[in-house]
Amino acid sequence: MMMDPAHGTIASEEPDTRDVQKNSFADAVGNGMPHQETRRVNNDPRAGKQKGNQVRRDRRDVHGWVVLDKPIGMTSTQAVAVLKRLFNAKRAGHAGTLDPLASGGLPIALGEATKTVPFVMDGRKRYRFTVCWGEERDTDDIEGQVTATSDQRPTREAILALLPRFTGVIEQVPPRYSAIKVQGERAYDLARDGEVVELAPRPVEIHHLTLVDQPDNDRAVFEAECGKGTYVRALARDMGRILGTFGHICALRRTLVGPFSENDMIPLDQLEALCDRAASGEGSLADALMPVETALDDIPALAVTRADAARLHRGQAVLLRGRDAPTSSGTVYVTVAGRLLALAEVGNGEIIPKRVFNLTGLTASTGRNERN
Repeated sequence: MMMDPAHGTIASEEPDTRDVQKNSFADAVGNGMPHQETRRVNNDPRAGKQKGNQVRRDRRDVHGWVVLDKPIGMTSTQAVAVLKRLFNAKRAGHAGTLDPLASGGLPIALGEATKTVPFVMDGRKRYRFTVCWGEERDTDDIEGQVTATSDQRPTREAILALLPRFTGVIEQVPPRYSAIKVQGERAYDLARDGEVVELAPRPVEIHHLTLVDQPDNDRAVFEAECGKGTYVRALARDMGRILGTFGHICALRRTLVGPFSENDMIPLDQLEALCDRAASGEGSLADALMPVETALDDIPALAVTRADAARLHRGQAVLLRGRDAPTSSGTVYVTVAGRLLALAEVGNGEIIPKRVFNLTGLTASTGRNERN
């Protein structure tokens, strides 16, 4: 056996915003499906079996990550439904909610990649966002009702002087319209029902916060890199209050989610075009997939022999032996012949499998195995 260091990734955060279902985008995508489900030729990945006047498609095994450049107006739930149908996949889920008003990176896990979602959820997030001064809103963003106004506008010098107070570990009260549970209910559900929602402050970490632009007195553009649990909307609200005015988010884009950057993002129209090319035999949806193990870039990789791989695949522990046996302990991802096999714990002289991957079906093409 041989321990190979995996590529490093950055750590820590959870959904920045609420995933409130809206219908504005549903009409544009055909109720979550960008293409009408009609009978196609056999090499169409969306083709299925005819039942009466309807087409029933057999779901298939698809494994990997797609980092959607989510358009404004689409919920995260809708995005997952669209990709699941485009790939005709059996399983899909996202790694961190992105509001309908926000654009940018929404990592969507297909198949066995869903087992690695927590590693992405815990990764750092980076946002570029615009704060509109002079109004506070009940949702802390442009979609809410105005609750307070001010004629005061902060100067550039005042904003720059404030930024260190919002860098590092700070106490933050989440927005009332958030997915946090209060006595078993989502806060945004209680707020929409007119109930007074009081959320306790909690520690969050903001690694970087910079003023990028100030196009006019009413707006300021920021970039923030933050850890798990940080709410950018709350950041805008709190900065506005301290600056003697009010503020809310009027534009938001996520540019980094764990190991996934803007270079990895694919717009929806490109995915649709790739699907059409695959239907005509001119390409493969595998070209849009990133390998399952991309989400595991910040943990070590451990290569094992085929004999040891067979034991791990059955859920059995494997003893570490020989001069090349790793001396470290903790979580590793195990590979055999360069192929992902399992997530495991190393300790007490053995490898103990925790999650075994079965990557039969459609996986990332060879070209996507190397990061840009």
